Order: sequence, then C-alpha cells, then structure tokens
Amino acid sequence: MAGWLFNLAYGATLTVVSPYLLYQMICKGKYREGWKEKFLGLIPCRTEAQPCIWMHAVSVGEVNLLAPLVDQLVREYPHFDCVISTTTATGMAVARTKFPDLRVFYCPLDFTWATRRAIRRIRPTLIVLTELEIWPNLISAAKRSGASVAVINGRLSARSFRRYLLVHRFMHPVFRMIDCVCAQSPNYAERFITLGVARDRVVVTGSMKFDGVQTRRDNPESNHFRRLAGIQPGDVVFLAGSTQAPEEALALNTFRALRGRYPQLRLILVPRHPHRFGEVARLLDVAGTTWQRRTELDGRGADPQARVLLVDTVGELKAWWGLADIAYVGGSLGNRGGQNMIEPAAYGAALSFGPFTQNFKDVVELLLAADAARVVRNQQELTAFVQWCLQLPDVAQAMGERARQVVLQNQGATSRTLLKLRPFLMRSPWANRERSAA
Repeated sequence: MAGWLFNLAYGATLTVVSPYLLYQMICKGKYREGWKEKFLGLIPCRTEAQPCIWMHAVSVGEVNLLAPLVDQLVREYPHFDCVISTTTATGMAVARTKFPDLRVFYCPLDFTWATRRAIRRIRPTLIVLTELEIWPNLISAAKRSGASVAVINGRLSARSFRRYLLVHRFMHPVFRMIDCVCAQSPNYAERFITLGVARDRVVVTGSMKFDGVQTRRDNPESNHFRRLAGIQPGDVVFLAGSTQAPEEALALNTFRALRGRYPQLRLILVPRHPHRFGEVARLLDVAGTTWQRRTELDGRGADPQARVLLVDTVGELKAWWGLADIAYVGGSLGNRGGQNMIEPAAYGAALSFGPFTQNFKDVVELLLAADAARVVRNQQELTAFVQWCLQLPDVAQAMGERARQVVLQNQGATSRTLLKLRPFLMRSPWANRERSAA
C-alpha cells in the first residue's frame, strides 16, 4: 500500500511540474533521453549468471566520485558484474566516457512498476546509492528481491533532514530497510540514525570526494589542455568553474577590471550546465571581449589575442582545474548549495567561493580553518580577491598549498567504504533463480 501512496505523490508532483518539463524539453533539449528506462524500468536486461553490483550516481559529481571505488571493485571482484545508473543527461555522458566497459543506463523513476521491472532485469546482489538517494520503491523492490542496499558517502543536510522529519511516519520504514550507511561525518551519521537506520549499520568513513582527485598539475590531461589553450609560462589563469548565473558575469567583470594592470591574466569560464553555453557566449559577445570556445580549439587552435576561454564541453572541468592559479567555485552565490571545491584545492589553486556552500559544509569548514580558501560575497569581494592573488603571488601560492594539504590529509574514505561493503558481496540472491527478466 505504501508503494502506491508514493506513486500518487510522484504523479501529483509530475503533474505540477509538467509545464516546466515540457518547456525544458522543447526549448532547451533537456530530459529527452531515457524515457523507457525512467518511466517503465526498461533498462538493459542482464543475462549473465554472475552476481551484480548496481551503483547509482545522480549526476556528474557523483559519477566522478564513484570512479576510484569502481576501479577497486572491478579489480577485487572480477567475477561480479558492475553496472552504473545515473539520472541526468550530463551524468550519462560522463558515465559512458568514464566507464566504457560497463553497462550504463538511466535509473528508473521511483514508481513501483518501473523499479520492480528494473530489479528483475538487473538482478542485483547489492545496490549502492551515492550520497542521498533514498527512493522508497526502489529500496523496497531491492529488499523483496533479496538484494542488500547501501548508502555511500552519505550526507544529510539540515534542510533535507528537516524535510524527512516532516514525513517521518512514511519514511521511517524505508530507512529501516537500509543495510549500511557510510556517512561523511558524525553529524550526518546521527541524522541517518534518527531517521530510522539501525545504529549498528551506520559508520563514519569520511568523504570519498577527497579520493581519486588529481594533485599534480603536470598530469597528461591538464598538460594537453594547457597546450591546446595556448597557456604560456607567464600567464596567470583565473578559472571560474561550475558556474551559474550571474557568476559568469561577475568573473568577467573582475577580469575586465584587472586586465589593464595585469596583462598576464587569463580567464577560463566553465558553466555548470550545457544548456547555458549559448547564454554565456552572448554575454561575452556583448562585453566586446576577444574570446574563444573550447570546441574551436581542436580545429582552429588557440587565438593568441583571446584572453578568455569558454569551456563548452562536458566532463573536462576536473582537468581544466589543473590550469587554475586562481579559482572560483560556482553555484555558491545562489540557492544551489555550492559545487565541488575539492578538485581545485587538490591542485593547490588559490581558492574562493560564495557564502552558500551547504552541500560541502564539512569541506568548507576544513578549508577555512586551515586558511586555505576565501569566501567572496559579491562582485567587489571577488575582484579584491583576484587582485590580492595577483599582487601577492607567493602568498596566494602558499594558501593554495594549504588547500592541497587539507585534501591529502583527508583521503582514504574509499578504502574504508569498500571494507564495509565486502560482507554484502559474499552472497547473491539470484544464484539459484531462473535467469529471466519480465
């Protein structure tokens, strides 16, 4: 009965947001892929007899997060199938590139008919949900099939925690079904326990986001982009990454305010969402700045007059951060909660972000406590920070090195997580069942 109550809630929500979804589909080309997988659970049918690990990552950040864990699982459990699901088109694009040898598909929406069919077609031994993907019908279907369910890199923001408490009567049984939670922090662990996960099933493993990040600027991919963009030894690169409106405009205004006094300054803009590439391009055109698209570099090469580069590709930001001397991490001046600042910190960039970084609260606290980052609240503070870095490059470099040390000191969560997942990989509920999928 509870499953159909969730179905009704999801249906009502889809009805309310359907005009927005249609607009995004027609005008911006979003949400067009994977309808059969999402609404009907018609994901690729797994016919192999061996046990299976189903790992779910919502979007690009979670897909990248999974890479070190997937590498270890594939090496240690070669007799297992490992499949990857994601929710967004950008996540799918990165997952297909990052895991070319694995089955990758869109995760079904949490309707009973879609989740049950998906479970029958995949027959997982273990479902691994990344960070905060608590889908009641999927979890229920998995448990009915005999599969185990784990949450890794688990986090529960204060906002999400309050929302779950409002529907605690309905969600408590769902949290009780979770077999293991590997939480990022003690605070998050206590919130999972309060919502219903048994205390002996929750462990603090730290944030996996610190693992798998590149810490060397001279890595092959970053070196390739450095040559491709024509970055010279004397250039100082200011990179604004994972940006959303109006953050590109703020970064551009900072560049225009400082480029006269600091001709060595270069600006690289990497918007968070592909559908905004055109919008940012128009912003650059209106500004009258000589600029170039990343997609033009492969064919035409770098324009030596262009001091601004728009990275209009998906999945490359991780390597572009390796070029940044000065970094601004976007999604932190609005209500998005901030984006991943660990990657530029790992390269030792002089790091800045806005005040709204609740998605990375613990990471931000570590960085600020080490005097390894700056919070900028507006145009003036961003410009002042970049100018400070240009005036005192040795001091800015030292701040970047402190950020890098914060990352190095907090690595190891992936190994701790794998240790907790191993007991669930010792059995397969499908071993003696007929290999068929409805």
